[in-house]
Amino acid sequence: MKLTDCKSEIKQELLAILEYWLSHAVDEKQGGFYGRIDNDNTCYADAPKGCVLNARILWTFSAAANKTNDWRYAKMANRAFAYIQDHFIDKEHGGVYWTVTSTGEPLDTKKQVYALAFVLYACAEYYTAMHKEPAKQLAIDLYRLIQEKSYDPVMGGYYEAFSRDWQLLEDLRLSAKDANEKKTMNTHLHILEAYTALYRIWPDAQLKQDIIGLLAIFEEHIIDPHTGHLHLFFDEHWNLRSHTVSYGHDIEASWLLLEAAEVTGDELWVGKMKANALKMADAVVIGLDTDGGLWCEFEAAENRLIKEKHWWPQAEALVGFYNAWQLSEQHEYLQYVYNTWAFIKQYIIDHRNGEWFWGINEDHSIMQQQDKVGLWKCPYHNARACMELLRRIGRQGEEN
Repeated sequence: MKLTDCKSEIKQELLAILEYWLSHAVDEKQGGFYGRIDNDNTCYADAPKGCVLNARILWTFSAAANKTNDWRYAKMANRAFAYIQDHFIDKEHGGVYWTVTSTGEPLDTKKQVYALAFVLYACAEYYTAMHKEPAKQLAIDLYRLIQEKSYDPVMGGYYEAFSRDWQLLEDLRLSAKDANEKKTMNTHLHILEAYTALYRIWPDAQLKQDIIGLLAIFEEHIIDPHTGHLHLFFDEHWNLRSHTVSYGHDIEASWLLLEAAEVTGDELWVGKMKANALKMADAVVIGLDTDGGLWCEFEAAENRLIKEKHWWPQAEALVGFYNAWQLSEQHEYLQYVYNTWAFIKQYIIDHRNGEWFWGINEDHSIMQQQDKVGLWKCPYHNARACMELLRRIGRQGEEN
């Protein structure tokens, strides 16, 4: 396969993903976007609307608007920003609600720091595209709020979740599958991602130090120096509380950590994260199946592979392995990109109804009772992977 062919196919898929969300996700009657659409494109108009879904729509269409002249993408981004402002921002206690009702009333009012990070991330991208000062100010306000409420000045890092009025909760979990622990890899990764985006539009000296502090947390506590995998859950003292390997997060973090280091311009951390990017990419190779797809997780304590292939690890594998190829020029990384893309085309893209399936089972059957649009099923991973690859491939047209 040629890079030029890969680029052309990925560009067409990006347009298809964006078209799906334009055509199916907009809730014209109640405002914003539908909270749930199933595999067959059946819309559930009464479903709750999630903050993460809305933030990821805002990020995706802001990024798309920033890269094209399509007014529809800008309109979609404007709609998402307005809905977040009007319905998800807690104007009394600060921060964002986790969910609202289908009509936009507060539903689950907990303050999940992960959600704050995604709104921050999306607002920074929206400002980049639209240059609207309220978006930049909201991003800065959320950054300051995370630092004030979530940062642990004693042990470092960030606490996971709070009540509406910023008291620590008994149940801190993002989802039912997560461990109920005070600090998690996932939230730290997406705070870092958000702070990186904010630094691009607001190069504040303290923000730079906070980014470097997050990189140090990954180096000291989260990346296993022996295996290259990420540790996922910790108590407040950074004692490890899980032994699950998440291949998707490993490969996603491999390029996001390097991106964060590069934004700071700190050569010491750039060097460290380049080395980690390759170590982490190598660690993920064991999770690749012979069909080119990336398995979901490995339960190390039980020596058990979770034999599902979800949509988002495939998207992150495209970028993570391409990044590894750019760093090393070792052809096998580029071959992993081609293999993953072939897998996505064959099994993950819904060529009949549009968008990507949630995932497939070991026998390549489609996972049932999963959504095309939902609290977690968003256009962010797949659209971002397409945009990131298009940017990285650039004018490269050599045959590989």
